Parts: sequence; structure tokens; C-alpha cells
Amino acid sequence: MCQAMADPSRLRLLLWLQQGERCVSELVKLEQAKLSSISARLQRLHSARLVTRRREAKHVFYRLADAHVRHLLGNILHHAAEADSDATFKGEAP
Repeated sequence: MCQAMADPSRLRLLLWLQQGERCVSELVKLEQAKLSSISARLQRLHSARLVTRRREAKHVFYRLADAHVRHLLGNILHHAAEADSDATFKGEAP
């Protein structure tokens, strides 16, 4: 799970999905990336059980797998914000 979330592009997808279920084509537009790239990233997140998917006609929709993933993302962002504020407070580069 941690390896799947370690990539910034996959983490961004998780953050988009934290806002709610999204279609793959919508994520392609939001990320301004190729469909094949987004699909590969989503597949990696799905394999790590961080997201679930459902098909509706030609469209595939993804969402966070459960509340645990939502909490995990929240903790990661909270910790990153603390690290940035600590570095700024100490006069270090973030």
C-alpha cells in the first residue's frame, strides 16, 4: 500500500478520489495525462486495494476503497503539513 501511495502521480489520483467517485476520463482531464498512464496508475492503486471500481456502460468509475484509506490520506497530509511548518519554523528549507 505504501509503495502504491509513494508515487506523487498516484497520490494525486487518490486526492481527487477523496473528493468522490470519478470516471477515468474525468481523471484524465484533471491530470492532463494520457488515458494509458491514468489507467496504469489506477490499476496499481486497485491492486493495492486502495480504490475500488465499477463499470457503467463504457465508463469505469473509481473511488477510495473505504474509510481507512480516507483516514490514511488525511494522516499523510497532516503529517506533511507538520513537517513543512517545522522546517519553516526552524529556518530550514521545506
